[in-house]
Amino acid sequence: MPQRKLDRSLIRDLSIFRSMTDEDLDAVLSTASARQVADGKTVFEQGQTATEFFALLHGRLKVVQTTVDGQQVVVRHVSPGDIFGIARAMRRTDFPATAIAVVDSLMLAWPSSQWESFIARSPVLAMNALQTVGQRLQDAHTRIRELSTEEVERRVAHALLRLVQQAGRKTDEGILIDFPITRQDIAEMTGTTLHTVSRVMTGWEAKGLVASARKKVLVKDAHKLHVLAEKPE
Repeated sequence: MPQRKLDRSLIRDLSIFRSMTDEDLDAVLSTASARQVADGKTVFEQGQTATEFFALLHGRLKVVQTTVDGQQVVVRHVSPGDIFGIARAMRRTDFPATAIAVVDSLMLAWPSSQWESFIARSPVLAMNALQTVGQRLQDAHTRIRELSTEEVERRVAHALLRLVQQAGRKTDEGILIDFPITRQDIAEMTGTTLHTVSRVMTGWEAKGLVASARKKVLVKDAHKLHVLAEKPE
C-alpha cells in the first residue's frame, strides 16, 4: 500500500518525524510502505542482507544477537517512533542482529538505497536520526560497562529501570512494564542465566520490590530498585 495515503497525524508526533514540514513529511512518506508483523515473527534476521530500514509506528520489538558460541543476547527493545535496521548508517550491508515483534506491530519500511536522501531531505530528520544513533551508542557503552564491572543484582536492577523508563505505565499497584517480558529476556539482557534472574526476582518479590507473572513485570518500589542499582560494589 503506498504510504502517501496515510494520514500525517499517524506519524506527526513520533519523535523521528517531529517538527518536519508537511512537504518534507510527504516526500519521506512517498517512498515508504506499511508493514504489519505479528507477535513472535521476525522483521529481519541477523546476517540477512539489509535491503530496508524501518520506523516503528505501533507495537514493540526486541533486537537479539546470537554470539559465535550460540548464546542469545537481547541488545535492546524498539519503541514506537524509533528507527531501526539502519545498517546503511553504520556502513554495513547486512543486519547485525534479529528484530522480533513481542506484540503485533506496525511499521514503515524504506529501501536502504533511500537512506542518504532520507536524511538529506530534512535537517530536522537528520538531526533526529543522529540523536537516535548517538543515544543507541551511549546505551551500548553503558551496558558494556555494566556487564564488565557490576554484580548480577545490579545489572538486573539497571535493566528493569531502563524498561520502566522506556515502557513504564503507572497502575495502582506500581509501574507495569507495558509489553510482554520474560525472565529469560531479562537474563539475555544482563548476560546471566534464567536460574540467576529467577533467584534475584524471587528475592525482590519477597521484599515487595517487584511482582511478576507470565510475561509481566510490575515494579512496586522503583526507589528501592534504584538504590540497589546504584549501590557501591
